[in-house]
Amino acid sequence: MAEKFDPKGVDARWQARWEKENTFAADSASPKPKSYVLEMFPYPSGRIHMGHVRNYAMGDVIARYKRMTGHEVLHPMGWDAFGMPAENAAMERKVHPGAWTWENIDTMRAQLKTLGFALDWTREFATCDPAYYGHEQALFLDMLEAGLVFRKESEVNWDPVDMTVLANEQVIDGKGWRSGAEVERKKLSQWFLKITDFADELLEGLGDLDKWPDKVRLMQENWIGKSQGMQFKFQLAEPIDGQSDIEVFTTRPDTIFGSSFVAVSADHPIALAAARHDGAAGAFIKECKAGGTTAAELETQEKKGYDTGLKAVHPLDPDWQLPVYIANFVLMDYGTGAVFGVPGHDQRDYEFASKYNLPIQRVVASSTDAAGDPILDAADTDPGVAVNSRFLDGMDTEAAKAAIVERAESEGWGEGQTVYRLRDWGVSRQRYWGTPIPIIHCDDCGPVGVPKDQLPVTLPEDVSFEIPGNPLDRHPTWGKVDCPKCGSAARRETDTLDTFVDSSWYFIRFASQPEDKPFNKAEAEAWLPVQQYIGGVEHAILHLLYARFWTRALKHMGQLDISEPFAGLFTQGMVTHETFQSLDGRWLNPTEIGVSEDGELIELANGAQVKRGRVEKMSKSKRNTVDPEPIVADYGADAARWFVLSDSPPERDFEWSTGGIEGAARFVQRVWKLVQGERASEGEDKDLARKRHQTVKAVGDAIDALQFNKAIAALYEYVSAIEKASPTATRDEAIDTLLKLISPMAPHLAEEAHALRGGETMVADSAWPTFDEAMLVEDEVTMVIQVNGKLRDKMQVARGTAKDDAEAQALALPKIQEHLGGNAPRKVIVVPDRLVNIVA
Repeated sequence: MAEKFDPKGVDARWQARWEKENTFAADSASPKPKSYVLEMFPYPSGRIHMGHVRNYAMGDVIARYKRMTGHEVLHPMGWDAFGMPAENAAMERKVHPGAWTWENIDTMRAQLKTLGFALDWTREFATCDPAYYGHEQALFLDMLEAGLVFRKESEVNWDPVDMTVLANEQVIDGKGWRSGAEVERKKLSQWFLKITDFADELLEGLGDLDKWPDKVRLMQENWIGKSQGMQFKFQLAEPIDGQSDIEVFTTRPDTIFGSSFVAVSADHPIALAAARHDGAAGAFIKECKAGGTTAAELETQEKKGYDTGLKAVHPLDPDWQLPVYIANFVLMDYGTGAVFGVPGHDQRDYEFASKYNLPIQRVVASSTDAAGDPILDAADTDPGVAVNSRFLDGMDTEAAKAAIVERAESEGWGEGQTVYRLRDWGVSRQRYWGTPIPIIHCDDCGPVGVPKDQLPVTLPEDVSFEIPGNPLDRHPTWGKVDCPKCGSAARRETDTLDTFVDSSWYFIRFASQPEDKPFNKAEAEAWLPVQQYIGGVEHAILHLLYARFWTRALKHMGQLDISEPFAGLFTQGMVTHETFQSLDGRWLNPTEIGVSEDGELIELANGAQVKRGRVEKMSKSKRNTVDPEPIVADYGADAARWFVLSDSPPERDFEWSTGGIEGAARFVQRVWKLVQGERASEGEDKDLARKRHQTVKAVGDAIDALQFNKAIAALYEYVSAIEKASPTATRDEAIDTLLKLISPMAPHLAEEAHALRGGETMVADSAWPTFDEAMLVEDEVTMVIQVNGKLRDKMQVARGTAKDDAEAQALALPKIQEHLGGNAPRKVIVVPDRLVNIVA
């Protein structure tokens, strides 16, 4: 018997047994109630970090607990394996993206296995495997046939160095996230998915997701951005090249009398017409196209405009003409590509009007008495009552909106409309390492879907990354095919799908994996929706919204009968760590840092002084990551798991510390020490028995509520109670129960200790302990004794002691007798089980 727990041999032994016996493989045919637990699958970047450990440890606790409470559990793992980082590696390291990706997968799989997660590895897949993305291509073609896929020319963020379209989140301060090049606006023919067809469904469905964080539902609601407003036209005082009006949309038609200008996008027909007559207008349009298209950038960039000299006639006053500008903050793809500016009540318009000395008029105020209050340093965006607005004056904001819409519709120059911020999902990417879009372009037939019996359309292996841009465009043979319809020479689509497509249905493929189709409907529906989904809040909008859309699209096509993919969502906090920099600004890894004799931080390599930085999210760029591999080697998997679960509420950020992991390792040794020694065959400990029942309930309730730190706090308290107890049969039962309660968090320790104590089956296959409600209540309570309102003593009494008996016991206490001085009390007030208040 080992006096100390040695995790090295123990971890490997139990991991090998779980794998050999396929312990955690999910059985779709099982009659047990099903529970699907899923963490957002990782990108195979090379190595896992402590953020991965925390994320997957949370899901593992739930999966193991559900299994022990009688559920058939699906807890799979796979790899979100397509994307630009692999192409960057190909360019930088002269390797193929596939080779780099599969090597990383092998490394990360091995690392995850050392942590003992209860994963169903039999269902593992990578999205870069044709066996996966071929089915994705089939689903894309199904959506094309169902009218949910279309192609149009669209303005995109274009990186002129990497020569690819960038998603909005890949544009940082107007520059490409990888190349650092100034992003340009460019028009390309792109493939889109009609997510806007489901805007109302996606919005209304949020109301049913009561197991999602409120902040995530609000973020999605704002992203969909449903708003009521009015669409109307300004007539031009003088038409230009056949253009006689400008159509705009506004959510604040009540501010129409505060108009100062009309602005159009650089691609608007009015702007293009102006450029044909004015070279300066054309130059400004070219300048606009040098900026990105992200909403964030449009908000923060300097607002610039070019006065076309054109005038727009106010629809409610033919003598009121507004200047027409081309503006860099208006995009053709958003709304009508034109806006009317109300600088008094919109901050963007305020900044623009301030720059170009345009009128800034108050038309909304807190009351009619405040009509003359000036707009000073910023726009006043609050609702109120209409002022300086002619027939609207005195109406509240909502009433004024309704009045203007009614007037516009009756006079025929505008109408009320519902609009959405949500735009259709552009899925085309000009890169190699992604799912090939299964389309063939024919000069006679147009775009034609690849016949399904020719799927998957696989990526060619013989590609070069020596030249920036998409290697598929340059491949000598891959793109040359015959048209499936007419047989003429044609060409393949060389764009690949956005990687968000890969992650929009992977959870369905985990649930059902037939070879001949993407999934089996009945089998998938037996598992879905995912009961508990876990991942970072950074995916709160795009990934989760796209997955919700994809599931609805499948329902629309009759392939699934569910609408929501994730019944429960939990967004965990980040793992953070101190940052360190050398004096010359290099970021240093914590393993490169030491302490000098006088207590100063130094570089181990050269003894140079080190600057201590802020505690930040672990990231490769700041080099403040902690590799779990040496942690597991030094302290064991259970200590690593225990620490990341115990230190703080799981929704909050978690700071890594050496002291914390050492404390977790000491707890493992405490439990190991408890399980050694002879069993006691007799003896009862009523207090410990009660503590056992209370702890079973507390730990189960905490796991159900995803409060893992509270579960661990209850277990610390329980271990302390067992350590203090004398050897009895009750204590032995308490230890046996302890091993089951810690097993979701520290499974290797639980299995080894259970085997040491004679257990013949694995803890993983055991039932979760039960508790007796009657044993949760303490038999005795502590009552406080006050004399003239001051605490003088306490006493233990049986719960439910009658008032007269409690009074008699309190008055008999020596300290109370001393304070009464032999006198009878004037009054005694008894609050059962809590308080005796004596008035002397």
